[in-house]
Amino acid sequence: MPKTFSKLLSFTFFFLSTLLFFSVKLASAKPHGFSNCLSPKHFGLKRQKLSHLHFYFHDVVSGRNPTAIRVANAALTNKSETGFGTVVMVDDPLTATPHRNSKLVGKAQGIYASAAQDVVGLLMVMNLAFVEGKYNGSALSLLGRNTVFSTVREMPIVGGSGLFRFARGYAQAKTHTFNIKTGDAVVEYNVYVLHY
Repeated sequence: MPKTFSKLLSFTFFFLSTLLFFSVKLASAKPHGFSNCLSPKHFGLKRQKLSHLHFYFHDVVSGRNPTAIRVANAALTNKSETGFGTVVMVDDPLTATPHRNSKLVGKAQGIYASAAQDVVGLLMVMNLAFVEGKYNGSALSLLGRNTVFSTVREMPIVGGSGLFRFARGYAQAKTHTFNIKTGDAVVEYNVYVLHY
């Protein structure tokens, strides 16, 4: 009887210890449902880098092959001094220098819309999709306000893809040239972005 009691006591101790271990483990486990906390290491993310990109944005609204076209406007847009309500779709080239035929480094693809009644203020929603160097195939997402007659405009970089996953930063835009007759513009961009 003492051997049986000893075995029973050992089994009970083992069972309770195991039960306690799994209870603690389950209580500290993270939920597996709508959201989970993940370690950045899970995605191979290490230290962030700060990159500076410099290029020229060519917004061509005139001629046979415009890169920016009006796709919508409000009934009162033509009476507005700021073009309020205008929506323009863009596929603008990004080049290494201000010359249109210089090296293509990417495209600005998205929309800009006149979103202010008192100044020419554009809502910019676009991807800066790169085709050159190590950033070929990567893109930055820009979303912000562009008051085009300000000397320098600052707009947020809210994300990215490819080498720019988890990116954040800002873009500074400065008009290089503007043709009052055609409406075409070349804008210098300096983009500062933190990414992995």
